[in-house]
Amino acid sequence: MTTTERIHARLLRRDLEAEAELPEAVRREVPRNALRLVGANALQSSGDQTVNASTVLPWLFHAIGVPPVLTGALVPIRESGSMLPQAFLTPFVVRVRQRKYVFVTGALVQAASVATMAASAALLDGLVAGVVILVALAVFSLGRCLCSISSKDVQGRTMPKGERGQINGLATTASGVVAITLGLAVRALGEDLDAGVLAAVLGLGAVLWALVAVVYVGVREPVEDPGDDSRSTDERDDGPGWFAETLALLREDGDFRRFVTVRGFLLVSSLSPPFIVTMAVQAGAPALTGLGGFIIASGVAALLGGRLFGRMADRSSKRLMTIGAALASVVLAALVLTTTLLDLDGGSLATYAIFVSSYFLVTMLHTGVRVGRKTYVVDMAEGDRRTTYVAVSNSAMGVILLVVGAVSSAIAGFGVEWALVFLAALGVLGVLASLRLPEVSRR
Repeated sequence: MTTTERIHARLLRRDLEAEAELPEAVRREVPRNALRLVGANALQSSGDQTVNASTVLPWLFHAIGVPPVLTGALVPIRESGSMLPQAFLTPFVVRVRQRKYVFVTGALVQAASVATMAASAALLDGLVAGVVILVALAVFSLGRCLCSISSKDVQGRTMPKGERGQINGLATTASGVVAITLGLAVRALGEDLDAGVLAAVLGLGAVLWALVAVVYVGVREPVEDPGDDSRSTDERDDGPGWFAETLALLREDGDFRRFVTVRGFLLVSSLSPPFIVTMAVQAGAPALTGLGGFIIASGVAALLGGRLFGRMADRSSKRLMTIGAALASVVLAALVLTTTLLDLDGGSLATYAIFVSSYFLVTMLHTGVRVGRKTYVVDMAEGDRRTTYVAVSNSAMGVILLVVGAVSSAIAGFGVEWALVFLAALGVLGVLASLRLPEVSRR
């Protein structure tokens, strides 16, 4: 028996018959659970908008005089910090019989972290404030890590196939409304937002995360019978460590390895928007220098794409990921060709339309790719195997994100256009690689 087979046998002993249908008692709770999952996910997405490491926190750092060198650490800490620890934490998470409590714990950790950021924004400034906020952001990412590990497992236990993508899509739509509202508020207040206003925004985020915990604790998750799990503590601890399990799973599970590879190529849609913004500023388009406009564009993309992509993901999450990556690559290639071949006037309406439309399209396509890959990993496995897949893929993506992000940033030193070309090529490779993925959605 291979290491991967031992992992699956140990983790999935009580889940072998759960592939096709949910228990009757769980099916009766589907409408109630759907409302709570959508509500909690929408509140979570709204909270993310108030503590966005690409927009709100950089504005805050500028307002309170944090050295620019610390600003560059925001996105890596936020993104990789929530993914890298997942494989390490999974052995602890799988021992919890009701995973919703893991999610609730993560939500409360994030609420406390954002409250700390808000207090720092109101009371501190300069280097000290920056260091405190970065530490709080690292703790926030750990809380998000717990939520990420557990949320897909709870969704898989409480919602049938064919409805999971719509949960993600509805939550994304709700977050789009919040993003538009926040973006309009930022545009109305102007670019010179003071620390007090931004502290209030963060305080709102802390309240939203507390509400996430309140809503999520009401999810009716099936309680496992202790008699169904004959494993002793020693049996649970016996076997390779989390790092060995991660490597074994990637080495021996071909379908899962292909999914992680494809997901790495899907970074085309997540890493390219900041470069589009940079190109716009370099082109001298004054209407695009305000970040509020980009928040609005992101919100509109989420609002339009959430419901549409949720239904598409339920039909075929594989196809949605593939089409999203392909179209994102096309948009980037078209943008580079347009800006290279045409002598654009930075302040013209035509230039404004080119950059805004490109940013909007890539952001909306990223919404589709994100909904698709979340639905895919939930549908491709059951029980604790799903938890393991989510954790290991996210940990692997934490490393891949750092590597691809570093490479694209280095290439951008030769010109932002070349970074977009690199990411577009990455998307093409993703399309080719996705052809080998198995179909896991309900047809």
